[in-house]
Amino acid sequence: MPRPRHCRRVAHLPQVTFYKPQGVPLSILQHIALTVDELEAIRLADLQGLYQEQAAEQMNISRQTFGRIIESAHKKIADALVNGKALKIEGGVYTMAEVRKFKCYACNYVWEIPYGTGRPQECPQCKNTNIHRAEDDRGYARRGGHGFGRGRCGRF
Repeated sequence: MPRPRHCRRVAHLPQVTFYKPQGVPLSILQHIALTVDELEAIRLADLQGLYQEQAAEQMNISRQTFGRIIESAHKKIADALVNGKALKIEGGVYTMAEVRKFKCYACNYVWEIPYGTGRPQECPQCKNTNIHRAEDDRGYARRGGHGFGRGRCGRF
């Protein structure tokens, strides 16, 4: 029996979940399922241009796992484009990312900011620049594989 998958942190859900070649009836098309976490990997690596280590940290997974996810996503998208198949975005093992926690190491102030707003430059309380992600909000890649902080989640 394979190990259960850990939750992958996803910051954006797709607005459109189905793509198909124009002019071909859906009833005669084969379709490929791209998971939400695979789409998130594509968004982080290909759209935002993040390095795999940075993207893996945002998704709360190891860099190696991120590499496997992005490779799978690229293969599925290439198959859909080259072979004229429909692409459906659904499922996966993920949790929605809402906020990130930061800690000031000068005054020990901890605060949260929404995902997608960029990294803060200074502490809002003391204006010091010695800030880092809070220990309980660091991704798997930063902890060297020990503990995941948020537990496991179910399939969606």
